[in-house]
Amino acid sequence: MAPDRNELQAINTAWQIAIQEILRMVIRDMYHAGGETEFKTHIKRIEEAAVESIRTDLRLRGTDEWTEVLVKERASNFVTTLLTSFSYDRA
Repeated sequence: MAPDRNELQAINTAWQIAIQEILRMVIRDMYHAGGETEFKTHIKRIEEAAVESIRTDLRLRGTDEWTEVLVKERASNFVTTLLTSFSYDRA
């Protein structure tokens, strides 16, 4: 029996939160020492590279063009939302 829509949404949301928190800790630890300006520069570079990679390199086998475009757009939006949510923690 397939999971119902609410369960799939809960799984998807939990996955997004988990990935966001892992990335937040990794990025904070990697780029904190350089100061806030350098931190923001690194975040912007990561965002731009990830979005470019999604748009040019993501290949979805067995899907139609519309689905592929939709997935790429949503993935790109997710990257931007995720990375712009990070802030420099002075602590």
